[in-house]
Amino acid sequence: MKPAPFAYHRPDSVGEAVEALAAGDAKVLAGGQSLVPVLAMRLGRPGTLVDITALAELGRVERRGDELRVGAAVRQRRVERDPATASVPLIGRAMPFVGHRELRSRGTVCGSLAHADPAAELPAVAACLGAVVEITGSRGDREVPAAELVTGAMTTACSPDELITGVRFPTRGPGEGFGFAELARRHGDFALAGVAVRVRTSSGLVRDATLAAFGVSDRPVVRDVTDLLRDAVTEADLRPATAALAAEVVDTAGDAHGSTAYRARLLGVLAARELARAHQEALR
Repeated sequence: MKPAPFAYHRPDSVGEAVEALAAGDAKVLAGGQSLVPVLAMRLGRPGTLVDITALAELGRVERRGDELRVGAAVRQRRVERDPATASVPLIGRAMPFVGHRELRSRGTVCGSLAHADPAAELPAVAACLGAVVEITGSRGDREVPAAELVTGAMTTACSPDELITGVRFPTRGPGEGFGFAELARRHGDFALAGVAVRVRTSSGLVRDATLAAFGVSDRPVVRDVTDLLRDAVTEADLRPATAALAAEVVDTAGDAHGSTAYRARLLGVLAARELARAHQEALR
C-alpha cells in the first residue's frame, strides 16, 4: 500500500515546528523508521509531516557534567559510535540489539522513545537509568522522567502539539554496574522478553539496584530490586526471586511467538543473569 496524501513541512526552528504541530493533524518526522511503515500500511493518516531533521539545535550529542544529552534528530548509529556514549555504558550494550545497522543509520533515539513500542530497547534503557526527556510545546517547555513518558502501547505523555527535543542520560558513576539482555526469534526482531539493569554499590555493599523489563507488558516495567541483591548475589541464588518478579510483571497476552508463561520464564532467567553480572561489575 501507499501512504494517504499528506502535506510536508520542514521548519527552520523548533518554535516553527511546534506551531505546525499546534495547527493540528500533524506528525513529527525524524528518522522515519517507525512512522513511514505506519503510513505505508495506512495505520496512520496525518494531514502534515513536520520534518525536524534539518534543525541543527536538535542534532547534537553533548556531555554536560554528569549527563549525556542526545538531541531529537540524532541518529541511533551516531550515538552507537560516538565516543561520548562510553560514559553511559548501558546505551552501548543495548544499541546493537535495536533493529539492524541500516535502520539505526536513519532511526533516532528520541524517535524510539516517542514511538513507545512495548518491545523497544531504548525506552527501557532510559527508564532504567532515570533519564529525563525534554519536551517543548505551545504551552512552553517541560521535562518528564523517562519512566513516566510511556503511558501505554504506542502512547506517551506528549500532547499532539508537543515535540520531544532531547533526552538526558546520567553518566556512569563510581561503583556502578550494568546489564542488558534480550531474546528474540532473530537478531533485529523485537524482543520476546528483555531486561536492562543498573546496580550501584558503595564500600562493597549494594546501595540500590534497578531493573527495567520490556517486551512483557504495554510499557517498560521498572522495579527497585535492591532487596533481591542484598539477599542473594549469585545467578543461581537470584533465580527464585526473579522468577517471582517475572510472574508479577509479565501481563502481555501470549501469541504465536510465545505464551505468557514462556515470556515469564525468559524474563526470570535473563533478570537473574544480568543482575549477577551487573553486581560483579559494580564491585570491580
